[in-house]
Amino acid sequence: MELDQKMLKNVVSFVEDKKGGDITFLDVRSISAITDYCLIVTGNSTTQVKAITNYLEEKLPDIGVPVAHLEGLPDAKWVLMDCGGDLVIHVMTPEQREFYQLERLWKDAGVVSFDSVEV
Repeated sequence: MELDQKMLKNVVSFVEDKKGGDITFLDVRSISAITDYCLIVTGNSTTQVKAITNYLEEKLPDIGVPVAHLEGLPDAKWVLMDCGGDLVIHVMTPEQREFYQLERLWKDAGVVSFDSVEV
């Protein structure tokens, strides 16, 4: 499956529907053999992390994005969603996000911008 800009924007919209914050979408195609894109999102509490995760799990298949593997529930401090190798989504509490600083790990990745994409 090839993710296009419209699909990626829809994923971000789903996160925004559940008030996910500090959204960072990285294009890691040139530096990772594991995935093409990495989405990092903050939920303000474990309850919000679960709500974002459950909503994504429900909505992603509707736009053709499979959820192949889910890890981190029921604790919901850091949930990882593997979407068929093309997309990995990290939904994290603020404490986990600050501690692990995934953006630093992927510092050579390009940031995906949706300025000109219409959904």
